[in-house]
Amino acid sequence: MTGTAGEIGWALEALLLAERELLLFAGFWIAVGLVDELAIDLSWLWLKLTGRARTRTLPRGFGAAPLAGPMAVLIPAYAESAVIGMTIRHLLQVWPQDALRLYVGCYRNDPATLAAAVAAAGGDPRLRLVLVDGAGPTTKAHCLNRLYAALEADEARSARRFRGVILHDAEDMVHPAALEAIDAALAAVDFVQLPVRPVVGNGNRWISGHYADEFAESHAKAMVVRDALGLALPAAGVGCGLSRTALDRLVDSQHHHGLSGPFSPDALTEDYELGLALSKTGRGSAFLRLRAADGSLVATASCFPGTLATAVRQKTRWIHGIAFQSWDRIGWSANPLEFWMALRDRRGPLTALVLAAAYALLALDAVLVLAQAADLLPSMPLTPAHQALLGLGLAGLAWRALFKLLFVGREYGWAEGLRAVLRIPVANVIAIMAGRRALLGYARSLGGAPVTWDKTEHLAHPAAKPLQEAAA
Repeated sequence: MTGTAGEIGWALEALLLAERELLLFAGFWIAVGLVDELAIDLSWLWLKLTGRARTRTLPRGFGAAPLAGPMAVLIPAYAESAVIGMTIRHLLQVWPQDALRLYVGCYRNDPATLAAAVAAAGGDPRLRLVLVDGAGPTTKAHCLNRLYAALEADEARSARRFRGVILHDAEDMVHPAALEAIDAALAAVDFVQLPVRPVVGNGNRWISGHYADEFAESHAKAMVVRDALGLALPAAGVGCGLSRTALDRLVDSQHHHGLSGPFSPDALTEDYELGLALSKTGRGSAFLRLRAADGSLVATASCFPGTLATAVRQKTRWIHGIAFQSWDRIGWSANPLEFWMALRDRRGPLTALVLAAAYALLALDAVLVLAQAADLLPSMPLTPAHQALLGLGLAGLAWRALFKLLFVGREYGWAEGLRAVLRIPVANVIAIMAGRRALLGYARSLGGAPVTWDKTEHLAHPAAKPLQEAAA
């Protein structure tokens, strides 16, 4: 018995040592992350107090004016028969301008999506259905490049160039005022991004809702700060407009690397990269945060995964593309502020590691508390460094929860704001799982594994009502 008790005591002491080391590791990096977030928070508060972060309210009737020139919308679609029809009908209805052309890319091995798109067109001559070469899915960038080729062919036939291009996904519900807002902004900049407003009630509310928590804060605060500081803006892939001149620059850049079309088929997050590239050249970029006369946010109502498996798969692609691929493909800027933003964008793998350490710390603490209650382990007070890190972490968690409550509650209602606080552990678990899968995927890509379109399947349209009704 004595030998067994000694072994148990030794194991518990080892666990106690591991707990203190985990507290130092997780506490230090959590403190670093809190300083990073606090810098964004204070910058945003300063912008609000000085009036530089004001959300403009558009006049009544905004959105129905004729366009300054032809505009194209590109939507890649594979296995989207359940949603593409609703998206096409809604877009053509709320954007009635004659100068608009909608290009939808379909695959020959996906007749269901093609049939749904044809049925939704209703004979509207503004819709262009484009067959993509090869069997799908290829990559999103490959599909977009095929749509761009069709756009160029239309320009050659009509002897008239498009003024700009807007990117959307197959399940997006566009805002009636968004087209005119983008059209007006492209008179001054080459790239413009509107906010994304995730639909909360798709699938499991705790899973799909965590996307709303992230975008409600990032597209009302972090993107506003980046824009105000004149820093490069990442594109979200939906609700973003590119000038025709900007597309030409992207084509030239791709041609320099032996590729055709403006979008890189090797990139998992080609939208993120093109936003940064266009922000640094030409006339730059702008993030537009506007509200319509009825109070609705001029944003894209977008569907995000509603199950754990699909959410982890999508977040894996984001972390792989932004944290790992962009490190290789884009590198780092010598500008201190741009370097800071790149660190923020690429912190996904480190965040996953720190969160995993923090949850392992909680599990160890539970075991040690039980051991001390059973008098199997003497109580050992924390050192001043441990106490400081623990206190800072708890204070930071409360601060982050308050901001999440305020931003989500402002956009989705205060009940959803409270749920956003409760969803913090859900978001953390998804981040841990996605970070691990992204690291493994990156390692496989280094070994020559091909890049594929790991897209989200949509079984029903999550935003069948116009954006204003969805917001309510």
